[in-house]
Amino acid sequence: MRSIRQLRVVVAIVGLAMSATGAQTNDTMDELAERYVKLVLAMGQHDADYVDAYYGPEEWREASEGWDLDRIADEAGAVLSALGEAEPPPSAGQLIRLRHQYLRRQLASLQSRVRILNGQALAFDDESSALYDAVAPTNSAAYFEEALSALDRALPGNGTVIDRYQQFRRDFVIPPDRLDGVFEAAIAECRRRTVEHVELPADESFTVEYVTDKSWSGYNWYQGGFRSLIQVNTDLPIYIDRAIDLACHEGYPGHHVYNVLLERHLVRDRGWPEFSVYALFSPQSLIAEGTANYGIDVVFDQTERLAFERDTLFPAAGLDASRVEEYYEVQALVAQLDYAGNEAARRYLNGEIDRAAAADYLTRYAMMAPDRAEQRTRFFDQYRSYVINYNLGKDLVADYVERQSGGTQDNRWEAFAELLASPRLPSGLREDTR
Repeated sequence: MRSIRQLRVVVAIVGLAMSATGAQTNDTMDELAERYVKLVLAMGQHDADYVDAYYGPEEWREASEGWDLDRIADEAGAVLSALGEAEPPPSAGQLIRLRHQYLRRQLASLQSRVRILNGQALAFDDESSALYDAVAPTNSAAYFEEALSALDRALPGNGTVIDRYQQFRRDFVIPPDRLDGVFEAAIAECRRRTVEHVELPADESFTVEYVTDKSWSGYNWYQGGFRSLIQVNTDLPIYIDRAIDLACHEGYPGHHVYNVLLERHLVRDRGWPEFSVYALFSPQSLIAEGTANYGIDVVFDQTERLAFERDTLFPAAGLDASRVEEYYEVQALVAQLDYAGNEAARRYLNGEIDRAAAADYLTRYAMMAPDRAEQRTRFFDQYRSYVINYNLGKDLVADYVERQSGGTQDNRWEAFAELLASPRLPSGLREDTR
């Protein structure tokens, strides 16, 4: 039986979709959406990371085989031109208007990615604006020094801040033989809390694999059919806070739930094919990463998280549960350095510093151990300005959801789930549209 709160969220999502009830099926939009999907699939032949997920007709993939970048650019321009002639009237429902805006901005992003693959060099901020519809703020070293001073006062012992922080964290590593059990407990609790508020298909599920030699710490590969493959990278030590963070971010209510709701409400219920493909280097990624990170705070407030960590996860990992509050007080200070990663990437990718200097910046200002900092520079090489989607994405999603919900937990879940199941753009998060 559904809870009252769960029913309210379902009604909110259906209500958003039903705002266009009575309008005739837009065959032109569906045809243009199909052409968009084929363009994304064609891009995947030139950019191995571009197609993050696809579960549409296999013949569409075959139809786009062999397209060169010039043909992709020409076709993208033609689809954009046709979209300009198919703009919905002001009387159209909100979801129809959002769909049109989404397709236009996704295609513009695709055009920018084509130019990059053809050799056009863009500065970090220009690239993030072109690909992700957003630009991260710039912070000086002095900004991070203030947070470092507070962290310096909080950490015990002598020596540099980074050395003392790394020494402090050693007591909170999940032993490899306990990793799977800790993650299973975290996933189960994140799912339990999510399904209290969001109705999910009965057959949704995901599989967890542990992998090595990756530039990322975790990844969700959505398979379609309400199923995901989640991979956790075990190259480096995994600390206890990552259990909930990854369980929420990759699973509930993060990437897995995001993709499940898009498939259910937009692909299956409405027949919109553009959501059967996920172009990684596109504005959609800021929404995906932002909701995945903010979802952690939606599932747990700080008091609830500390209690669950103390009573369940710390014991499962064999860690001293009496130190839960101490650990998260320090982590809250480190979180104030979150944008340091953007600065390191911006300077490195703009050619202002080399890889070694970027790693040093991450060690000094982002509190990353040297091996983790080196791993992060490999991420910069592979994904470039994508890094803004995590922290800026979270901040934009948080501001949007808080405005829509009025700051109450019940309404927060409703606004959050509605966002997950809609084609809203990053620039649209700054607008009050409810």
